[in-house]
Amino acid sequence: MPRMLDVSDDVRAEIGDEEADRLLAGDNAPGAYDCTSCRTPGNTEQERTSTVLFVGQETAVLAFAHATCVPSQVVPVSEDQLRGAVRSITGEDSAPQAAEASHAPPVAAAAHASTSYFPGPAAPAPAPAPSPAPVPSSVSPVAVAHAPAPSGDAPVPQQAVLGVTSGVVLVGQEACAALVVEPTAPIIRPGSIGHGDEFLQLLSEQGFAPVVDLGRPPAPNPGWSVLLAMGRLHAVLMPAPGGGGPVAWWQAHSPMPLSEGWRSAVGRSQKVLVYAAAAGTIGTQPREDQLRAALDRAAARGALVGASMPLAGT
Repeated sequence: MPRMLDVSDDVRAEIGDEEADRLLAGDNAPGAYDCTSCRTPGNTEQERTSTVLFVGQETAVLAFAHATCVPSQVVPVSEDQLRGAVRSITGEDSAPQAAEASHAPPVAAAAHASTSYFPGPAAPAPAPAPSPAPVPSSVSPVAVAHAPAPSGDAPVPQQAVLGVTSGVVLVGQEACAALVVEPTAPIIRPGSIGHGDEFLQLLSEQGFAPVVDLGRPPAPNPGWSVLLAMGRLHAVLMPAPGGGGPVAWWQAHSPMPLSEGWRSAVGRSQKVLVYAAAAGTIGTQPREDQLRAALDRAAARGALVGASMPLAGT
């Protein structure tokens, strides 16, 4: 039976016309599936479905998603990420999920991961670094963070990383999927010799706006988006400095697990609220009510910026 599949030109170019035609005819396409974005059930015989091709260095995996979640597209990922995704699909992934709260007022506990990338004209190339986060993710230079030096010497430049926490926050009466970004140490502008924390200023220059009231969602930041795949967080994307396709501002070393409530919220709204605060402002909060309280305090002090972002490709 023919399927209600969308196969983009990019996906067709990767898999070939013959395979694409077999998919559309229903030969190699499933009926029921779990959406690779929101992880809720879908059916290629009953609703528009996007073909999403994840391409690594040696492996490619074809997945399916609600057309209302993401369009048909090719998503480049690292080989390690792709193999991890395959393990999760086949049930072989035994990596620990984000810890749940002992009780859930009002929803399950947030997931947390350390992070990777803050582009700038003088930012160094990404390189591995240790991460203390309970859920592993990609770690690479963000900008220079100065640590105190012994004996009154000049501060010693150290690599700073971002921490990313997922949680559901109430905005008005709506439960919204949110990400909270906070560096592990003060951030200065790449190439700068100053010692002040310029993280929020750098983000303001990239289109993030001050958040003074969490009762209203932050404004959209054009060109920025959040990449979900197979129910996990893979990256936050920003416009390429010279134009062209989006590039990773933050990319997970290992795809970050997301709670069912978070995925449900983003499935309803098709947007993610991304908040950012300077080092030491929010901290790692074990419950979402505590995360919200910390965000409220940061907003009241004028120490919070934010942006609303669609899912990648939407």
